[in-house]
Amino acid sequence: MITKTRGDYLTNWAWFNDIIGGKDMVLCHSSALECLQLFTGYVNEKIIDVYAKKRGEYENINYRILDDFNNIEIVPVDNLLCTSVNQTINDMLSDFDNTDEQALLEALCKYYYKHNNSFDGLAISPENIKHFNAIKEWAIDYYNEGDEHDRAGKVHVPNIR
Repeated sequence: MITKTRGDYLTNWAWFNDIIGGKDMVLCHSSALECLQLFTGYVNEKIIDVYAKKRGEYENINYRILDDFNNIEIVPVDNLLCTSVNQTINDMLSDFDNTDEQALLEALCKYYYKHNNSFDGLAISPENIKHFNAIKEWAIDYYNEGDEHDRAGKVHVPNIR
């Protein structure tokens, strides 16, 4: 099918709603962070990340196929389903080599400052603690300019692989 992209809509929210709203899909990874308002997103995005039980019709959706949704934390947001904050952060930490590091750092930064300069409330899985501890200071300083940013504003994340 012809792929619909963010450029076809006024907002990412409208795009998400049209493509997956009311369907048996759950926004995850950076798309969930956008839905949860922890990540601003990108101009002219073309990819949506979802958990689904089967592959859908659109070419620009990263379908992460699951047999069922029983083992993921899901929160409804209007007509959309998305993974919870804890689920999303843990999913991205566990797949760190393939994750959108900028989205993850921005989300952790927003979480930290929304929760009185604390990560209390985040339930980081034991297998993800190493990655979390390696990036949490970078996340806290995400909006500060300094040596960790290049001229384009891209954050340089420490190599923790």
